[in-house]
Amino acid sequence: MIRLTNLSKTFNTAGTSKVVLDNVNAVFPTGQSVALVGRNGAGKSSLMKIIAGTMAADSGTVSSDGTVSWPVGFAGSFHGELTGAQNIRFIARVYGVDTDELLEFVAQFAELGEHFHMPVRTYSSGMRARLAFGLSMGVDFDTYLVDESTAVGDASFRAKSKEYFLDRLSKSSAIVVSHGMKLLRQICTSGAVLENGKLVYYDNVEDAIAHHEYNMNSSEDDEDEV
Repeated sequence: MIRLTNLSKTFNTAGTSKVVLDNVNAVFPTGQSVALVGRNGAGKSSLMKIIAGTMAADSGTVSSDGTVSWPVGFAGSFHGELTGAQNIRFIARVYGVDTDELLEFVAQFAELGEHFHMPVRTYSSGMRARLAFGLSMGVDFDTYLVDESTAVGDASFRAKSKEYFLDRLSKSSAIVVSHGMKLLRQICTSGAVLENGKLVYYDNVEDAIAHHEYNMNSSEDDEDEV
């Protein structure tokens, strides 16, 4: 379970303020895969970072009764001067998992060949993504945070990634951000809509998608009237 209590976040840029979380209170239940939907710029990625602990809220708290992943597939934390293998060793020690087992899993999953033992700064963005997704699948969490990261690599790698992720969801919870409604319908059971700083949770993912599509259609209608 993940509980958001009185959570607020505002960004100030170029003399303007944008409220993305306005005293949000919500509970993401254990065993649920939650689709987090909202228009571009609504603050979905910011909320995911706050839940992951990589961004601070202005006020309020996030609490959980289990382990929560970093955003799945996030490659921004790799040290560029270290090899892929060295980065994996470091993260294995931080999270207290078996180093050799994680190294073997990521090496096979990411399919980087000799590049696995080369500095990450030499990697293409696709190679970084493969390394990051392999690492994410190699560590067990109670809740996975997923932000549009499953579509990495070629078709066969994407299929493998999806298969592994679905297997993880059979034993874990997830919060998933994606613009693909087909994907959300396939892997999520419930949903939450983020709009104008407010978060509305639905037990049924179809209700969340319907709310989101209503918001999107309403904004298009407003633009037509201008």
